[in-house]
Formats: sequence, C-alpha cells, structure tokens
Amino acid sequence: MRGGRGELPAAGDIDAAAARIADVVVRTPLQYCERLSAATGARVFLKREDLQGVRSYKIRGAFNLMVQLADDERAAGVVAASAGNHAQGVAYACRSLGIHGRIYVPTNTPKQKRDRIRAHGGEYVELVVTGTTFDAASAAAQADAERTGATIVPPFDDPRTIAGQGTVAAEIVEQLGGAPDTVVVPVGGGGLMAGLVSYLHDRAPGVYVAGVEPAGAASMTAALAAGGPVTLSEVDPFVDGAAVRRVGALPYDVLLAAGAHVVTHASLPMVTTTVPRADGGGIAMLQVDEGAVCTAMLDLYQTEGVIAEPAGALAVTALEQMRLEPGSTVVCVISGGNNDVSRYGEILERSLVHLGLKHYFLVDFPQEPGALRRFLDEVLGPDDDITLFEYVKRNNRETGEALVGVELGEREALAPLLARMEASAMQVDRLVPGSPAYRYLT
Repeated sequence: MRGGRGELPAAGDIDAAAARIADVVVRTPLQYCERLSAATGARVFLKREDLQGVRSYKIRGAFNLMVQLADDERAAGVVAASAGNHAQGVAYACRSLGIHGRIYVPTNTPKQKRDRIRAHGGEYVELVVTGTTFDAASAAAQADAERTGATIVPPFDDPRTIAGQGTVAAEIVEQLGGAPDTVVVPVGGGGLMAGLVSYLHDRAPGVYVAGVEPAGAASMTAALAAGGPVTLSEVDPFVDGAAVRRVGALPYDVLLAAGAHVVTHASLPMVTTTVPRADGGGIAMLQVDEGAVCTAMLDLYQTEGVIAEPAGALAVTALEQMRLEPGSTVVCVISGGNNDVSRYGEILERSLVHLGLKHYFLVDFPQEPGALRRFLDEVLGPDDDITLFEYVKRNNRETGEALVGVELGEREALAPLLARMEASAMQVDRLVPGSPAYRYLT
C-alpha cells in the first residue's frame, strides 16, 4: 500500500518483524470465548496480548524498532513517551539490548504501570513523569531528543513500530489456520490497527477490521472526518491506554489507503467504514462509552478470569453494537492487562452508572425533624440502597441540601423511585451523568 506520505508498511515488513522479535515476544494464545460466542451468535476468540511478558502487545513494535538501531544510535540512547504500555515495551527492550533510555509518562499513568516500567528497565531506564496527557509527555520526549541527540521510539507513528504491532495479525491467521471474518481491535494512536490492516490488506483482504475508540477520545474518527489528523480539544483520560488527543499521521495514511472514510449509520451517531466489498472486507471505527468498558472489564474478570485494563477491554465492549454474521469467526484483541487494582472502585462505580443501577440526587430536606427518616421509609424502595450521603453545606449537619447516592436492585426500579420522589414533600434534583454538576459533586 502507498499513502500520501510515502511508502506504507506491508505484509513483507511484518514478516520480517516477526523474525526479528521471535525470540523475545510471546506467541500469545487465541482463546475461544464461550460467553461472547453465545451472546453474539458468532465464534468469538480472544487474542490474549495481556499475556505478553510486559502484559501488552507494545513490546512487538518497540523491540522491532530498537533492534534495528545502528551502533551510534544505540550509544546515544533512546527516549519515548507513553501512557504506560509502550513504556514497558521500550524498557524491556532497553535492558535486553543494553540501550539506555529516558521514558516520559503523564501524571495519570497508574502506579502499577510506573512500577512495571522501572522493573523491566532496571538500571537502563530513567522514568520521567510530566504533564497530564500523553501528548504533553510526547512533547517533553521530543524536546529531550532534540536536546540530547537520542533516538525517539514512537509508540505508533513509525513504520517499524507499526510492522511490529502487525505481527499480531500474522499470529491470528496462523493460529486459526486461515483468516477470520472480523478482527476487532482497540485504537489509541492507531499503530496496532494500522499494523493489522497492513498485513490483512495484503494477505487476507476479505477480513473486516473494526477499530474501537473510547467515546471520550475518538481521535481516529475525528481524523477521518476532517481529512487528516486533528488534535482533540479534550479527552477523557480514564481509558489511559487509548486516551490520545491526536492519532499518528502514518496510521491515518494506512487506513486512508485501505479505503476508510466517514459515513452515517442507522443505529449509531457516526461510524467510519469502507463501502462493503463483495469479498466482505472493510474497515469500521466504533466508539464505546467508558462505563460500558468498565462493565466489559468486570465481565471478563468474573467469567473468563481475564484481567484487562480499560484499553484492553475496548474490543469486546464493541461487540454488542456490531452486526455479526451467525457462525462467523471474530477475533477480539485484548491489548493489555496492566490494570492497577486500586482503580477497581472507580471501575465498579462507572459500570453501575452505565448499567443504570447507580444514581445521584440533590435532596433538599425540609427544615423539620424526621425528614431523613421519611425519605428512607417513604421514598426508597425495598431493594434500594444508599451508598453516599453527605450534606452539601459542611457547616450544617442537621438539615438542608444533601448529596445522596442510590444503588438500585434493578434498572427498572428507577421510574418508581423518581415517582415517589416527585410525590414527596422534598425538593429532589437528579444529577445527570456527564453534566458539570455531576462531575463536580461526584
């Protein structure tokens, strides 16, 4: 394939990358998922990149790039920016190849990922925490490279990185003994999807590739809508492995060369897709809510025993909005498993809100004794539970407006609860998820 910025990665580059990294990268399992197969009617497999030595696919691209560095480049060292997973791949490659590196990560990178970066890199890596987003860390890494002459190891915008990531596709085809009908892949900067598209475009053009972005960081969809990479004004940092403000120019070119463009869709606000071809191939970009991602993470853990990070659960999250042919073979890439256990409180909270089981209200209690008791007895249902109660005015613990969090026994209990609130003598305002008041108070 060729694009507007020159030669693009092809299947031959990916074959060469597979040979270079064979002794370092784990050939991860392709695991049949009974639960998702039953739910969709398709034959769903999970490509378990969370089982890599660094718990994500990122080692593939980082090592493929660094093993090709010349002696003078190795001596000058490397720099990289990452939300966490690419950093671990670079750190592992630094120690394996004896190359010194400085790795820049944003402040929202979970502690678990920071600790693993240091563990993988050892004495060969210096970790620098700076900025609140990946893009800020990337700017700091770029300035470092210009100042010191070190080589930048891009997480997605380099043909060597993309070729390394594309080895995931080569393994999938080999493990299945043929091409799947659909591959679903998470998208942050676009390197993994570009690698899969590059390989499948050449070797299995009938495969449909669906890229999945978090709704709060849909940078590839924005790029395809605008005719080129654009910088999002803001992103939701929760899906930290895919919270990228601007996709790479080269991944964008790969998708553009494969025919991706924006169209409207009957059941979604917008998807990006090719016009369906007779062979069934094509490309789609889907967006999923961060709360839905949390639900998928919990389902993977409780049913399959898969510990996926938010970005790692993007692909399976999208299955519920896809139109899959019964009996077709679908592969979802579980891109990473670097999840900090301390985040599970927030994950559970977001999941409950997404499922319609958790709601927040501002309740203005009458200035009279027994108001709270009446709220408990007359407003709450038998299976409703108060999970949060605090007066908004800190100097008034007896009466006044309070923030109340309610967890329902079932989603359908919301309408009766709202009706009882309306019938009560209390002023009750429901906080809408995503609104400024909701974000500020919860």
